[in-house]
Amino acid sequence: MKLQLALDLVNIPEAKEVVKEVEEYIDIVEIGTPIIKIEGLRAVKEIKEAFPGLEVLADLKTMDAAAYEVQKASEANADIVTILGVAEDESIKGAVEEAKKQGKEILVDLIAVKDIETRAKELDALGVDYICVHTGYDLQAVGKNSFEDLQTIKRVVKNAKTAVAGGIKLDTLQEVVKAQPDLVIVGGGIANQEDKKGTAAKMQEMIQQG
Repeated sequence: MKLQLALDLVNIPEAKEVVKEVEEYIDIVEIGTPIIKIEGLRAVKEIKEAFPGLEVLADLKTMDAAAYEVQKASEANADIVTILGVAEDESIKGAVEEAKKQGKEILVDLIAVKDIETRAKELDALGVDYICVHTGYDLQAVGKNSFEDLQTIKRVVKNAKTAVAGGIKLDTLQEVVKAQPDLVIVGGGIANQEDKKGTAAKMQEMIQQG
């Protein structure tokens, strides 16, 4: 089980500060969609250069022109690139092919997918590396979480690794760890805490014990 830190609402210098604080306790840094929209893929490149020992995920949430976007993200040294589960199968195939060519991985984000079980099976058959259940900010605000959806995809996914994102904090991590995803994605649960390092250390410890 790996721990991924999702950074969304910061600029490049702020992102570096946060990562520096917690780098020994995380496995992957996610450069979130808002940062990429504002700063461009340069954010991915700079974080990878600053922290070569960590994997970097470019959260492009690609919908179309997938092979091209994956190619550009890999030129920026992303290790993992995201595409949306609601994208066309052709786009998913294009992303997977390009990622294989570049030696990178594809994470499919199931945000806004209505029939999670069926789509997870289809995505698994398309050869993606990770399938992620994700409760976005706007649904978290009304009290939703992804834990039940995680159980669903764990049941049906045979080849891909499973991931979970959305509102995970220290006090809800135990429940997530019990379901044994391959990747736990935490944003504000680390980045918004007073003691970021201590929180990340505790989370990593719980993940290792799980």
